[in-house]
Amino acid sequence: MSPVDDLPPLRDVIRRHELAAKKSLGQNFLLDLNLTSRIARAGGRLEGVTVIEVGPGPGGLTRALLAEGAKKVIAIEKDSRALGALAEIAARYPGRLDVVEGDALEIDTGKLAGDAPARVIANLPYNIATPLLLGWVANDRWPPWWDGLTLMFQREVAERIVAAPGSEAYGRLAVMCGWRCEAKIAFDVRPEAFTPAPKVTSSVVRLIPRETPLPCPVRDLEAVTQAAFGQRRKMLRQSLKSLGDAAALLEATGIEPTRRAEEIPVEGFVALARAVAAARG
Repeated sequence: MSPVDDLPPLRDVIRRHELAAKKSLGQNFLLDLNLTSRIARAGGRLEGVTVIEVGPGPGGLTRALLAEGAKKVIAIEKDSRALGALAEIAARYPGRLDVVEGDALEIDTGKLAGDAPARVIANLPYNIATPLLLGWVANDRWPPWWDGLTLMFQREVAERIVAAPGSEAYGRLAVMCGWRCEAKIAFDVRPEAFTPAPKVTSSVVRLIPRETPLPCPVRDLEAVTQAAFGQRRKMLRQSLKSLGDAAALLEATGIEPTRRAEEIPVEGFVALARAVAAARG
């Protein structure tokens, strides 16, 4: 008997379904069901909640989400080898697990969620984790279709998400996430918890959407942060030239031209994005 349910141990599931992790898919499986339960609980109370999970693999976190009371889990899985294992979980929890085969980068997860706010809880494949996060945070619809993101990242990426201005990790990811969310690292996960073990420590990050983030055009904020951090060692008067008259943009926002990107708080980047939009007319 596992600590979560009466389904077979994950090592047996992986062996029966020949689910050896593939590096090309960014797969690192969590086999400790106590740990997957901790991740599920980090997402908050799940009773009555629809949860989107990306990259369930053999289903360790999927089982924990269902055992913690999720009303429905919608699992997006690209690896067809995992479908049999997930079907066994669906049979154990009738009507509560939907499996969508496909690439999460190409699927409109908001449409899968339906009308009520959903929650994303996932041990994301590392090779698509950052673009998925940016897609959810930079969505044109706000408030978003999700009411919380609880996601596994490499520790280095997690630090970049929660970084403060002036720190070495502060960059485009911190600005985009900090603009619309409150983000914090919930806990770390050691490499040996995974199969195969990655070379780095991982971290679970919890992001809660802000009800009223500072207003500015999403695409202009993306452009400003890309230009500024694309040449982060240069002064803003130089790095922002690709956006037009950098001197005029900086004057309009009251930001000193000699400052560098890592010194500017989220509010400053929002002001620059507004200035870019105003200059465009």
